[in-house]
Amino acid sequence: MARQREFNESKALDAAMQIFWEKGFEATSISDLTSRMGIQRPSIYSAFGDKKGLFEAALRKYTTSHAAYVRTILQNNSSVKEAFRAFFENMVAKEYKQSPNWGCFCINSMVELSPHDEKFEILTREHQMYLSVIFQETIERGLHSGELDTGINAKNLAQTLVVSLIGLTVIMKARPERSFVDNSVEVILTLLK
Repeated sequence: MARQREFNESKALDAAMQIFWEKGFEATSISDLTSRMGIQRPSIYSAFGDKKGLFEAALRKYTTSHAAYVRTILQNNSSVKEAFRAFFENMVAKEYKQSPNWGCFCINSMVELSPHDEKFEILTREHQMYLSVIFQETIERGLHSGELDTGINAKNLAQTLVVSLIGLTVIMKARPERSFVDNSVEVILTLLK
């Protein structure tokens, strides 16, 4: 009979995600993980395989919840233009309020691991593509309602908005003047005509 886990796997995974988010994959030690997660090494290995398996599980959990959050924000406004404005402005405001600013866990992973690890290249690219689909669905809603110009290519615009989102998230880690980012958001939003 298989032995039941003596810890809450979801809570342990949340704790691992936080420490990976704060420090990155390479800088996070197994000792950091056991301390933050409140479990011992054998439990980590039993539940997740190894540090990389744990990181992958944390990243998958993050991307799933992040995509759901993005979809909710974009669906909670009848105006597509206002939905994107709220999304980008809330993202910027949140990044400037956080101290320290950890940025986006997925984008951090993309920068740190994707150039060196095909699995994480694929995982982070999948999230980018999923966000692009969410953006495209939102843009198509605006095309169908007549709010957006029918000459807009929904797929291309969605992909451009994802690239803009990633760029903003990365640059905000360096804490540029707020006006620099706010002005950029205004220009990005003009793409919605």
